[in-house]
Amino acid sequence: MTKKRKFLTILVLGMITAIGPFSIDMYLPAFADIAADLHTTVGHVSLSLSSFFIGISLGQFIYGPMLDRFGRKKPLFAGLFIYLAASALCAFAQSADMLIALRFLQALGGCAGMVASRAMVRDIFSVEENAKIFSMLMLVVGISPIIAPTLGSLVTVELGWHYIFVMLAIMALVIILSIHIGLPESKQPDPDYSLKPAAILKNFATVLKEPQFYTYAFTGAAAAAGLYAYIAGSPDVFLQIFKVSEHEYGMIFAGVAAGLILATQLNRLLLQKYKSEQIIPIALCMQSLAGIGLFVGSLTGLTGLAGTIILLLLFLSCQGFTFPNSSALSMAPFAKNAGSASALMGAVQMGLGALSSGLVSLFSNGTALPMTAVMACCAMISLAILYLGKRMIRYKASQALTDEETVDMICNS
Repeated sequence: MTKKRKFLTILVLGMITAIGPFSIDMYLPAFADIAADLHTTVGHVSLSLSSFFIGISLGQFIYGPMLDRFGRKKPLFAGLFIYLAASALCAFAQSADMLIALRFLQALGGCAGMVASRAMVRDIFSVEENAKIFSMLMLVVGISPIIAPTLGSLVTVELGWHYIFVMLAIMALVIILSIHIGLPESKQPDPDYSLKPAAILKNFATVLKEPQFYTYAFTGAAAAAGLYAYIAGSPDVFLQIFKVSEHEYGMIFAGVAAGLILATQLNRLLLQKYKSEQIIPIALCMQSLAGIGLFVGSLTGLTGLAGTIILLLLFLSCQGFTFPNSSALSMAPFAKNAGSASALMGAVQMGLGALSSGLVSLFSNGTALPMTAVMACCAMISLAILYLGKRMIRYKASQALTDEETVDMICNS
């Protein structure tokens, strides 16, 4: 692959990956306007975020097998057209419940891009390159929280919140054209791949039995759930509790995202000297400490606005180290079932994301405690999963070695 082709491929994969973050971050500053226009509360509107996460989580179980059966591009195009149509319909939502339902449909379409991009990284690039490529994709994902809220605030003020979804529909159309022009098919259709429920469940079970997969997939998902808790809770915390303006909120959101971007690129440099397995535990320890600091600060009121922003910056920067490395290690064992592995990894991540964001909304009490408590718990749970999972990986490896030695002894006797 030439450098030009590699750059174009990564760029298009980055655009596909950015669908999810843009769909989330762009409308966050408009929560208050949407609530006022639809005659409801910000908490009710925030359920549209939870429904989006649920849609992404469930949809990935559909697209994983389809990507392994029909190749990568056909299911990807189908999903993006669904996303485009749902985005256009969101612009005409007449109630919060209608918006919640349409966001679910929007997620069912958009998640095709998330599953396909991870599978295509595994198809196109070597296992050794995967963590670096995921770091580069995280650069695109990290830029979206800088651009999207600012753009969303501007559109809301100048045109109204409805036009946010019009712009998302236009973005989907541009991505569809970019895929058609600049992204090669990375896997040919497999007519022998069965789409019968029993066969699909068997493939998912095969993926789940791999200790390296479930260790790093659940580690990464639990850590990412803290990010989704922040996304769900930050509008209320900054706009309602700290009383910052929508413009200031966009600047804070962008500044925190900049830390995430910097971390992903620092991760690329660290990978030249260290292994992914060495980076993740340190990042999770730092994230746990930041989460505990946020919780204690919101409980005592000692951190204030500045302290909260600093601790959030540290917490989310750690995600720039955790996500690319856990993703690469989760996908590494799979060449044949990359689509199913990608789907499971994404479904677990979005499922926990929906749970964490839902908990923040459910326990909303006019303080930052629901958000910070969930964030702290997510980081510590992720660290615990990593510790227990690595023990299981070592146990399975030693068991396999013992079985191999036993076979050798029998053969030599």
